Amino acid sequence: MHSHSTDQTGARRLGDERGVALVIALMAMLLLTALGLALTMTTMTETRISANYASGTETLYGADAAVERVMQDLLTVPDWNKILDGTERSSFVDGLPIGTRPLPGGDMLDLVKATNYVNCGKPACVDPDDYIRATDERPWGQNNPRWQLLAYGPLKDMIETETVNSAVYVIVWAADDPAETDNNPKVDGAASLDGTFPANPGKGVMSLLAHAYGPHGTRRVIEVTVARTDTTEIERGYTGQRGQDEQNRRARKAAVQTPRGQLDSTEWSTK
Repeated sequence: MHSHSTDQTGARRLGDERGVALVIALMAMLLLTALGLALTMTTMTETRISANYASGTETLYGADAAVERVMQDLLTVPDWNKILDGTERSSFVDGLPIGTRPLPGGDMLDLVKATNYVNCGKPACVDPDDYIRATDERPWGQNNPRWQLLAYGPLKDMIETETVNSAVYVIVWAADDPAETDNNPKVDGAASLDGTFPANPGKGVMSLLAHAYGPHGTRRVIEVTVARTDTTEIERGYTGQRGQDEQNRRARKAAVQTPRGQLDSTEWSTK
């Protein structure tokens, strides 16, 4: 009799479905929670992608605007050697070419270190050979560009009317075109020392390098070549455009010989 009672009790337990609804409800809640988290993550990711894209576009346009602004100053400088040796700068500056500047997001940018990085890839170019050392990014040796600060400041200060609403900070450097053969990056097309040619074929050609720093750590880089034309105008051509994660690999065009002339107008064309 005792064994028969035990079998009946086990059968009743197996047939008892109380508590199954709770398990199903918990499983459904877990599934809905997972779907909600996935939807939230997707929404956050898309929002970040959109914000980064907008920041990248704004920053790229800032770099391009800085180049256009500097082009106006080049029209007022008849002797580009003063720009190449660092004695003359654009009117678009926010103080002395030293010290740190605040960037969007709270970071600080050291102008001297930034200049050294574009010249030798280090925060300090102590050894003179740092400038002329041939690398994949700077393969011209003695004719490596010697970048000089030309313009720097917040993009919103570029126009006096204060109609630019942007937190982007921009820097523009200028350097002699590396296609020259005079081994003197501080002189625009100097004559050869041995007298084999009276004027360098790269005379009247200059390189401009613009860095723009935007929100969310965005950085965009534009490098252009400007040249005097036979109509005493400035012609502009793109030689490189890189993002934050790219290295400073530059694909340069060969310099085009252009007659010397006074600058009294400007003409821009993308190439």
